[in-house]
Amino acid sequence: MRADGRRPETLRALRITRDFTRSAAGSVLIETGRTRVLCTASLEEKVPPFLRGKGRGWLTAEYSLLPGSTSPRANREVSRGKASGRTMEIQRLIGRSLRAALDMEALGERTIWIDADVIEADGGTRCASINGGYVALRLALERLVADGKLAASPLRRQVMAISAGIVGGHALLDLDYSEDSSAEVDMNVVMDGAGDLIEIQGTGENGVFDRGQLNAMLDLAIASSAEIRTAQDEA
Repeated sequence: MRADGRRPETLRALRITRDFTRSAAGSVLIETGRTRVLCTASLEEKVPPFLRGKGRGWLTAEYSLLPGSTSPRANREVSRGKASGRTMEIQRLIGRSLRAALDMEALGERTIWIDADVIEADGGTRCASINGGYVALRLALERLVADGKLAASPLRRQVMAISAGIVGGHALLDLDYSEDSSAEVDMNVVMDGAGDLIEIQGTGENGVFDRGQLNAMLDLAIASSAEIRTAQDEA
């Protein structure tokens, strides 16, 4: 048993509330245990300069920790004049993951912005951002179709993500902050709806890990995909 009573293979309670805000084309509040992230999808009728005239769309992402999401307070990065390396790495991961969901030619010369703002951080914020960002994206595209701006949704696959790690020598799924901060290995796995892999980020925090540990973490992550997929579909 873990500190919160879960078994090694058990996800934290997952809740997705759709249409959490009204201004964005798609929005959700995703709650994974005590981690809460507001994810929105907004449409811009243009593409970056490198894609102009090519008949293809684009998706990009921005990520931020709101000041009260952590203790001590997280400083607003705008006050420092630039995003941190961690923020840049996370928002690039979100963007890469969700671009894998789209047929960019079917999207046309439009840009979709995925914004992930962490309201409360207790581990797994990048995975929650991907899971919630996918639902916000799907809602936004459904509205484009309903408004007649797209003949059909350019979504080609479902995307989901989950963390796994080695803590105290054991493979665990969906680490909270207390587990993440003491993990010997920390890994994030991005998958599609069939359980095939889109991206893996894995780090031995204090040294190395072996193939058996890698396989154990992957097995936990892939087995969780059905539960995450169901929560996304229900939202």
